[in-house]
Amino acid sequence: MKLLYVMALSLVSLLQSNNQVDLMFVGDAMQHSPQLTAAQRSDGSYDYSPCFRYVEDDIRWADYAVVNLECPLGGRPYTGYPAFSAPDSYAQQLITSGFDLILTANNHCLDRRDHGLRRTISALDSLGIPHIGSYVNAAERARKVPLITTIKGVKFAFLDYTYGTNGIGVQGDVVVDIINRDVIARDIAAARARGAQVLCVNLHWGIEYQLQPVASQIDLGDWLVEQGVDLIIGGHPHVVERMEMRHSKAYDKDVLLVYSLGNFISNQRDIDSRGGAMVKVSVTMNGSKPLVHDARYKLFFVQKPSYRGENYVVVPENRPDLLRADSRSEFARFMQRTHDLVVSKNVNVPQE
Repeated sequence: MKLLYVMALSLVSLLQSNNQVDLMFVGDAMQHSPQLTAAQRSDGSYDYSPCFRYVEDDIRWADYAVVNLECPLGGRPYTGYPAFSAPDSYAQQLITSGFDLILTANNHCLDRRDHGLRRTISALDSLGIPHIGSYVNAAERARKVPLITTIKGVKFAFLDYTYGTNGIGVQGDVVVDIINRDVIARDIAAARARGAQVLCVNLHWGIEYQLQPVASQIDLGDWLVEQGVDLIIGGHPHVVERMEMRHSKAYDKDVLLVYSLGNFISNQRDIDSRGGAMVKVSVTMNGSKPLVHDARYKLFFVQKPSYRGENYVVVPENRPDLLRADSRSEFARFMQRTHDLVVSKNVNVPQE
Protein backbone atom coordinates (compact mmCIF):
# COMPACT_ATOMS: atom_id res chain seq x y z
CA MET A 1 0.00 0.00 0.00
CA LYS A 2 2.81 2.38 0.93
CA LEU A 3 4.56 1.58 -2.35
CA LEU A 4 1.40 2.46 -4.32
CA TYR A 5 1.13 5.76 -2.43
CA VAL A 6 4.75 6.64 -3.23
CA MET A 7 4.22 5.70 -6.87
CA ALA A 8 1.11 7.90 -7.04
CA LEU A 9 3.01 10.85 -5.58
CA SER A 10 5.82 10.31 -8.06
CA LEU A 11 3.34 10.25 -10.94
CA VAL A 12 1.76 13.52 -9.78
CA SER A 13 5.19 15.09 -9.46
CA LEU A 14 6.14 13.91 -12.95
CA LEU A 15 2.94 15.28 -14.47
CA GLN A 16 3.49 18.61 -12.77
CA SER A 17 7.09 18.84 -13.97
CA ASN A 18 6.04 17.98 -17.53
CA ASN A 19 3.30 20.58 -17.30
CA GLN A 20 5.54 23.36 -15.97
CA VAL A 21 6.55 25.99 -18.51
CA ASP A 22 9.55 28.19 -17.73
CA LEU A 23 9.67 31.65 -19.31
CA MET A 24 12.31 34.35 -19.39
CA PHE A 25 11.97 38.02 -20.38
CA VAL A 26 14.53 40.76 -20.98
CA GLY A 27 14.06 44.39 -22.01
CA ASP A 28 15.30 46.65 -24.77
CA ALA A 29 17.86 45.29 -27.22
CA MET A 30 19.21 48.53 -28.68
CA GLN A 31 21.86 49.27 -31.29
CA HIS A 32 23.57 52.63 -30.91
CA SER A 33 26.25 53.83 -33.31
CA PRO A 34 29.18 52.77 -31.08
CA GLN A 35 27.66 49.28 -30.95
CA LEU A 36 27.64 49.19 -34.75
CA THR A 37 31.27 50.27 -34.82
CA ALA A 38 32.25 47.61 -32.29
CA ALA A 39 30.49 44.83 -34.19
CA GLN A 40 31.76 45.72 -37.67
CA ARG A 41 34.46 43.46 -39.07
CA SER A 42 37.05 44.34 -41.70
CA ASP A 43 35.01 42.67 -44.45
CA GLY A 44 32.00 44.89 -43.71
CA SER A 45 30.00 42.21 -41.89
CA TYR A 46 28.75 42.57 -38.31
CA ASP A 47 29.56 40.05 -35.58
CA TYR A 48 27.52 40.04 -32.36
CA SER A 49 28.56 36.61 -31.10
CA PRO A 50 30.44 37.92 -28.01
CA CYS A 51 27.57 40.09 -26.78
CA PHE A 52 25.32 37.56 -25.04
CA ARG A 53 27.62 34.61 -24.41
CA TYR A 54 27.60 35.01 -20.61
CA VAL A 55 23.81 35.01 -20.37
CA GLU A 56 23.06 32.39 -23.00
CA ASP A 57 22.63 29.68 -20.36
CA ASP A 58 19.90 31.80 -18.75
CA ILE A 59 18.20 32.37 -22.09
CA ARG A 60 18.34 28.72 -23.11
CA TRP A 61 17.16 27.60 -19.67
CA ALA A 62 13.72 28.88 -20.59
CA ASP A 63 11.17 26.96 -22.58
CA TYR A 64 10.31 30.34 -24.09
CA ALA A 65 12.45 33.49 -24.00
CA VAL A 66 11.27 36.94 -25.08
CA VAL A 67 13.20 40.12 -26.05
CA ASN A 68 12.22 43.58 -27.31
CA LEU A 69 14.00 44.53 -30.55
CA GLU A 70 14.22 48.31 -30.20
CA CYS A 71 15.67 49.05 -33.60
CA PRO A 72 14.32 48.37 -37.08
CA LEU A 73 16.17 46.07 -39.43
CA GLY A 74 15.83 48.87 -41.95
CA GLY A 75 18.75 48.11 -44.22
CA ARG A 76 21.83 50.20 -45.01
CA PRO A 77 23.06 52.68 -44.04
CA TYR A 78 23.03 51.30 -40.51
CA THR A 79 22.47 54.04 -37.95
CA GLY A 80 22.10 54.57 -34.24
CA TYR A 81 20.12 57.12 -32.25
CA PRO A 82 17.89 58.96 -32.99
CA ALA A 83 16.78 56.93 -36.04
CA PHE A 84 17.94 53.35 -35.67
CA SER A 85 18.63 50.74 -38.32
CA ALA A 86 20.49 47.56 -37.37
CA PRO A 87 21.96 44.73 -39.46
CA ASP A 88 19.95 41.54 -39.83
CA SER A 89 22.84 39.72 -38.13
CA TYR A 90 21.90 41.48 -34.88
CA ALA A 91 18.52 39.76 -34.84
CA GLN A 92 20.17 36.54 -35.99
CA GLN A 93 22.42 36.62 -32.93
CA LEU A 94 19.45 37.11 -30.61
CA ILE A 95 17.94 33.99 -32.15
CA THR A 96 21.20 32.06 -32.01
CA SER A 97 21.57 32.99 -28.34
CA GLY A 98 18.22 31.36 -27.62
CA PHE A 99 15.34 33.83 -27.90
CA ASP A 100 12.02 32.43 -29.10
CA LEU A 101 9.92 35.58 -29.57
CA ILE A 102 10.82 39.12 -30.67
CA LEU A 103 8.70 42.13 -29.75
CA THR A 104 8.55 44.99 -32.25
CA ALA A 105 5.97 47.44 -30.87
CA ASN A 106 8.12 50.26 -29.53
CA ASN A 107 8.75 53.95 -30.08
CA HIS A 108 11.56 53.32 -32.57
CA CYS A 109 9.81 50.79 -34.83
CA LEU A 110 9.04 53.48 -37.43
CA ASP A 111 12.49 55.10 -37.40
CA ARG A 112 12.88 54.05 -41.06
CA ARG A 113 9.21 54.74 -41.72
CA ASP A 114 6.91 52.18 -43.34
CA HIS A 115 9.67 50.72 -45.50
CA GLY A 116 11.82 49.98 -42.45
CA LEU A 117 8.93 48.34 -40.64
CA ARG A 118 8.13 46.15 -43.63
CA ARG A 119 11.77 45.21 -44.05
CA THR A 120 12.02 44.34 -40.34
CA ILE A 121 9.04 42.02 -40.65
CA SER A 122 10.44 40.43 -43.81
CA ALA A 123 13.85 39.91 -42.21
CA LEU A 124 12.40 38.34 -39.07
CA ASP A 125 10.19 36.09 -41.19
CA SER A 126 13.21 34.99 -43.20
CA LEU A 127 15.06 34.21 -39.96
CA GLY A 128 12.16 32.04 -38.83
CA ILE A 129 11.47 33.78 -35.53
CA PRO A 130 7.95 34.60 -34.29
CA HIS A 131 7.40 38.34 -33.75
CA ILE A 132 4.51 40.53 -32.64
CA GLY A 133 3.68 44.22 -32.34
CA SER A 134 3.84 45.47 -35.94
CA TYR A 135 2.37 44.22 -39.21
CA VAL A 136 2.53 44.99 -42.93
CA ASN A 137 -1.21 45.67 -43.06
CA ALA A 138 -4.49 45.20 -41.18
CA ALA A 139 -5.20 41.89 -42.90
CA GLU A 140 -1.91 40.45 -41.64
CA ARG A 141 -2.67 41.71 -38.15
CA ALA A 142 -6.08 40.04 -38.26
CA ARG A 143 -4.37 36.75 -39.16
CA LYS A 144 -1.59 36.95 -36.58
CA VAL A 145 -3.18 38.56 -33.52
CA PRO A 146 -3.32 37.13 -31.00
CA LEU A 147 -0.18 35.06 -31.27
CA ILE A 148 -1.08 31.67 -29.82
CA THR A 149 1.75 29.25 -29.18
CA THR A 150 1.62 25.88 -27.46
CA ILE A 151 4.50 25.26 -25.06
CA LYS A 152 4.71 21.83 -23.43
CA GLY A 153 1.01 21.34 -24.05
CA VAL A 154 -0.07 24.73 -22.63
CA LYS A 155 -1.58 27.35 -24.95
CA PHE A 156 -0.08 30.81 -24.39
CA ALA A 157 -1.31 34.04 -25.97
CA PHE A 158 1.26 36.83 -26.41
CA LEU A 159 0.28 40.44 -27.15
CA ASP A 160 2.48 43.52 -27.58
CA TYR A 161 1.68 47.26 -27.54
CA THR A 162 3.53 50.59 -27.43
CA TYR A 163 2.56 54.03 -26.12
CA GLY A 164 3.64 55.62 -29.43
CA THR A 165 6.25 55.92 -32.18
CA ASN A 166 8.07 59.19 -31.41
CA GLY A 167 5.51 61.19 -33.35
CA ILE A 168 6.23 59.34 -36.61
CA GLY A 169 2.97 58.31 -38.23
CA VAL A 170 2.40 55.49 -40.67
CA GLN A 171 2.44 56.62 -44.28
CA GLY A 172 0.58 53.70 -45.82
CA ASP A 173 -1.15 50.59 -44.51
CA VAL A 174 1.38 49.22 -42.01
CA VAL A 175 0.07 48.65 -38.48
CA VAL A 176 1.76 49.29 -35.14
CA ASP A 177 -0.12 48.09 -32.06
CA ILE A 178 -0.65 51.20 -29.95
CA ILE A 179 -1.88 50.95 -26.35
CA ASN A 180 -5.66 51.23 -26.51
CA ARG A 181 -7.85 49.55 -23.93
CA ASP A 182 -10.65 48.79 -26.35
CA VAL A 183 -8.23 47.08 -28.74
CA ILE A 184 -6.50 45.20 -25.92
CA ALA A 185 -9.84 44.00 -24.54
CA ARG A 186 -10.84 42.69 -27.97
CA ASP A 187 -7.49 40.96 -28.39
CA ILE A 188 -7.82 39.33 -24.96
CA ALA A 189 -11.32 38.13 -25.84
CA ALA A 190 -10.02 36.77 -29.15
CA ALA A 191 -7.22 34.94 -27.35
CA ARG A 192 -9.67 33.29 -24.99
CA ALA A 193 -11.96 32.37 -27.89
CA ARG A 194 -9.02 30.60 -29.52
CA GLY A 195 -8.38 28.55 -26.42
CA ALA A 196 -5.52 30.45 -24.78
CA GLN A 197 -4.92 29.20 -21.25
CA VAL A 198 -2.30 31.80 -20.30
CA LEU A 199 -2.34 35.48 -21.34
CA CYS A 200 0.87 37.53 -21.56
CA VAL A 201 0.69 41.24 -22.41
CA ASN A 202 3.93 43.08 -23.22
CA LEU A 203 3.92 46.87 -22.97
CA HIS A 204 6.23 49.65 -24.10
CA TRP A 205 5.11 52.31 -21.62
CA GLY A 206 6.11 54.70 -18.87
CA ILE A 207 8.59 57.57 -18.71
CA GLU A 208 12.24 57.21 -19.65
CA TYR A 209 14.76 57.05 -16.79
CA GLN A 210 12.11 57.07 -14.03
CA LEU A 211 13.05 54.45 -11.44
CA GLN A 212 9.45 54.04 -10.28
CA PRO A 213 6.34 53.44 -12.39
CA VAL A 214 4.18 56.46 -13.08
CA ALA A 215 0.43 56.68 -12.53
CA SER A 216 -0.47 55.70 -16.10
CA GLN A 217 1.50 52.45 -15.79
CA ILE A 218 -0.01 51.59 -12.43
CA ASP A 219 -3.53 52.30 -13.67
CA LEU A 220 -3.11 50.24 -16.86
CA GLY A 221 -1.44 47.43 -14.92
CA ASP A 222 -4.37 47.33 -12.49
CA TRP A 223 -6.81 47.23 -15.41
CA LEU A 224 -4.97 44.33 -17.07
CA VAL A 225 -5.09 42.37 -13.82
CA GLU A 226 -8.84 42.99 -13.79
CA GLN A 227 -9.03 41.59 -17.34
CA GLY A 228 -7.57 38.30 -16.16
CA VAL A 229 -4.11 38.65 -17.73
CA ASP A 230 -1.49 36.34 -16.19
CA LEU A 231 1.78 38.04 -17.16
CA ILE A 232 2.26 41.79 -17.68
CA ILE A 233 5.78 42.62 -18.85
CA GLY A 234 6.93 46.20 -19.39
CA GLY A 235 9.80 48.06 -21.00
CA HIS A 236 10.80 51.46 -22.45
CA PRO A 237 12.06 53.51 -19.46
CA HIS A 238 15.63 52.13 -20.08
CA VAL A 239 15.94 51.55 -16.34
CA VAL A 240 14.66 48.77 -14.12
CA GLU A 241 11.38 49.41 -12.29
CA ARG A 242 9.80 47.27 -9.60
CA MET A 243 8.15 43.88 -10.09
CA GLU A 244 5.14 42.46 -8.30
CA MET A 245 3.43 39.14 -7.83
CA ARG A 246 -0.09 40.07 -6.87
CA HIS A 247 -3.26 38.07 -6.29
CA SER A 248 -6.29 38.65 -8.48
CA LYS A 249 -9.34 38.19 -6.28
CA ALA A 250 -11.68 38.21 -9.27
CA TYR A 251 -9.86 35.30 -10.92
CA ASP A 252 -8.38 33.75 -7.76
CA LYS A 253 -4.90 33.52 -9.21
CA ASP A 254 -1.50 35.15 -8.96
CA VAL A 255 -0.35 37.60 -11.63
CA LEU A 256 3.19 38.75 -12.45
CA LEU A 257 3.50 42.48 -13.15
CA VAL A 258 6.88 43.86 -14.25
CA TYR A 259 6.86 47.61 -14.81
CA SER A 260 10.22 47.80 -16.61
CA LEU A 261 13.04 45.38 -17.35
CA GLY A 262 15.40 48.18 -18.35
CA ASN A 263 17.92 47.74 -21.17
CA PHE A 264 19.11 44.39 -22.35
CA ILE A 265 22.02 45.89 -24.28
CA SER A 266 22.79 49.48 -25.26
CA ASN A 267 25.43 52.21 -25.27
CA GLN A 268 23.56 54.45 -22.85
CA ARG A 269 25.70 56.36 -20.37
CA ASP A 270 23.51 57.11 -17.35
CA ILE A 271 24.44 54.69 -14.59
CA ASP A 272 20.87 53.46 -14.07
CA SER A 273 20.60 52.52 -17.75
CA ARG A 274 23.92 50.64 -17.90
CA GLY A 275 22.15 47.31 -17.45
CA GLY A 276 18.82 45.69 -16.80
CA ALA A 277 17.00 42.70 -15.40
CA MET A 278 15.94 39.37 -16.70
CA VAL A 279 12.82 37.91 -15.13
CA LYS A 280 12.26 34.19 -14.91
CA VAL A 281 8.84 32.77 -14.10
CA SER A 282 7.13 29.40 -14.22
CA VAL A 283 3.57 28.55 -15.15
CA THR A 284 1.88 25.28 -14.23
CA MET A 285 -1.67 24.33 -15.14
CA ASN A 286 -3.94 23.20 -12.31
CA GLY A 287 -6.81 21.87 -14.33
CA SER A 288 -7.97 24.83 -16.41
CA LYS A 289 -6.36 27.43 -14.13
CA PRO A 290 -2.80 28.68 -14.71
CA LEU A 291 -0.59 28.90 -11.64
CA VAL A 292 2.06 31.61 -12.06
CA HIS A 293 4.87 30.92 -9.60
CA ASP A 294 8.57 31.15 -8.80
CA ALA A 295 9.02 34.61 -10.31
CA ARG A 296 12.54 35.92 -9.69
CA TYR A 297 14.95 38.39 -11.22
CA LYS A 298 18.60 38.52 -12.13
CA LEU A 299 20.47 41.74 -12.86
CA PHE A 300 23.16 42.20 -15.49
CA PHE A 301 25.49 44.97 -16.63
CA VAL A 302 26.68 45.98 -20.12
CA GLN A 303 30.45 46.29 -20.36
CA LYS A 304 31.51 48.61 -23.17
CA PRO A 305 34.59 47.92 -25.29
CA SER A 306 37.90 49.51 -24.37
CA TYR A 307 39.69 49.05 -27.69
CA ARG A 308 38.98 48.53 -31.38
CA GLY A 309 37.97 44.93 -31.95
CA GLU A 310 36.38 44.42 -28.53
CA ASN A 311 32.59 44.21 -28.39
CA TYR A 312 29.82 45.02 -25.93
CA VAL A 313 29.20 42.20 -23.46
CA VAL A 314 26.28 41.51 -21.10
CA VAL A 315 27.71 40.44 -17.73
CA PRO A 316 25.44 38.90 -15.05
CA GLU A 317 25.62 40.18 -11.49
CA ASN A 318 27.04 36.93 -10.15
CA ARG A 319 30.03 37.03 -12.53
CA PRO A 320 32.03 40.18 -11.68
CA ASP A 321 35.15 38.12 -12.41
CA LEU A 322 34.33 38.55 -16.12
CA LEU A 323 34.75 42.32 -15.94
CA ARG A 324 37.77 44.37 -16.88
CA ALA A 325 39.21 46.30 -13.95
CA ASP A 326 38.08 49.63 -15.42
CA SER A 327 34.42 48.46 -15.51
CA ARG A 328 34.11 47.27 -11.92
CA SER A 329 33.26 50.61 -10.35
CA GLU A 330 30.36 51.32 -12.73
CA PHE A 331 29.19 47.72 -12.38
CA ALA A 332 29.10 48.10 -8.59
CA ARG A 333 27.29 51.46 -8.79
CA PHE A 334 24.64 50.11 -11.15
CA MET A 335 24.03 47.06 -8.98
CA GLN A 336 23.88 49.01 -5.72
CA ARG A 337 21.52 51.69 -7.05
CA THR A 338 19.24 49.16 -8.73
CA HIS A 339 19.04 47.04 -5.59
CA ASP A 340 18.62 49.95 -3.18
CA LEU A 341 16.28 52.17 -5.20
CA VAL A 342 14.28 49.68 -7.28
CA VAL A 343 14.20 45.95 -6.64
CA SER A 344 14.15 46.42 -2.87
CA LYS A 345 10.56 47.55 -3.53
CA ASN A 346 9.61 44.35 -5.36
CA VAL A 347 6.59 42.46 -4.08
CA ASN A 348 7.17 38.70 -3.90
CA VAL A 349 9.71 38.72 -6.74
CA PRO A 350 13.06 37.87 -5.14
CA GLN A 351 16.54 37.75 -6.57
CA GLU A 352 17.46 34.45 -8.18
